[in-house]
Amino acid sequence: MTTSREIRLKSRPVGEPTAANFELATVTLPDPAPGEVQVRNSWMTVDPYMRGRMNDVRSYVPPFQIGEALQGGAVGEVTASNDPAFKAGDAVQSFFGWREAFNAPAAIVQKLDTYGLPPQAFLGVAGMPGLTAYVGLLKIAALKDGDVVFVSAAAGAVGQVVCQIAKLKGHTVIGSAGGADKAAWLKEIGVDHVIDYKAEPDLTAALLRAAPDGIDVYFENVGGAHMEAALMAAKPFGRFALCGMISQYNATDIGPGVHGLIMAVGKQLRLEGFIVSSHTDMQADFIRDMSAWIASGKIKWQETVEEGVENAPTAFLKLFKGENLGKMLVKLS
Repeated sequence: MTTSREIRLKSRPVGEPTAANFELATVTLPDPAPGEVQVRNSWMTVDPYMRGRMNDVRSYVPPFQIGEALQGGAVGEVTASNDPAFKAGDAVQSFFGWREAFNAPAAIVQKLDTYGLPPQAFLGVAGMPGLTAYVGLLKIAALKDGDVVFVSAAAGAVGQVVCQIAKLKGHTVIGSAGGADKAAWLKEIGVDHVIDYKAEPDLTAALLRAAPDGIDVYFENVGGAHMEAALMAAKPFGRFALCGMISQYNATDIGPGVHGLIMAVGKQLRLEGFIVSSHTDMQADFIRDMSAWIASGKIKWQETVEEGVENAPTAFLKLFKGENLGKMLVKLS
């Protein structure tokens, strides 16, 4: 028998989540049943989209249930197998994060070929956030020669990859992030114009200074004032890839709307939202390109790490205060 600690949803947040919405529990795992494996996680991810799953509303993924362990991406090692396709010691990835260990059918656990990368990279730059950047920039925004690209939350898990893909393809990139450390990181990875929105009294004016002739592509991670600035700075026929709007995730009502949305009509803009799970057809191309870019030193990344499953809620809450540089991860013992 194996014991494992896990984080459960204790109550549904109203507005910004707090530590009181989570609880730590200990469970005992039996030996894996036929067709099952037992896995001990080494790393797990927390991501902004998880906030939506804490609401009891219909969405593209089912809501988390009160009293049950939360879910999310994780990487770990098989410790026991009752399925011929796996053996003890196999590196795997799964959607059974927020817990130290678990039993699951072998069919829903994926073997992990690390390509020489640290395993936690497959929760970030080489995983869902990286694929999100790749899909959003190349397919949704349909990046074209000569585009000027504006990225919000540019120092986050997705944004840092968007900026670098755009740069290695030869584009002018404008990145917005909050704070001196994040601004310094964006400069280090070659972003042409960095906007520290916390230091700018007028974000629209700052963007227009950085792009006096306008932007062609906007990669949206934040919403609110960032969307409004992008609408004002967009060139005719600009393309907006709407990946996320973290400024809205804790709102208790639908809010006042976006000022300047009328610009989308006169400028003939295309605004398209997307969910990365609808674009898994690009996974093979992404892995091929990303592994080559990393091997040649063209892609770098930052991680912010909390240690211990008991600190997973802390890591999650920090996302909404902007206290992560790059990918927020939890290292499990």
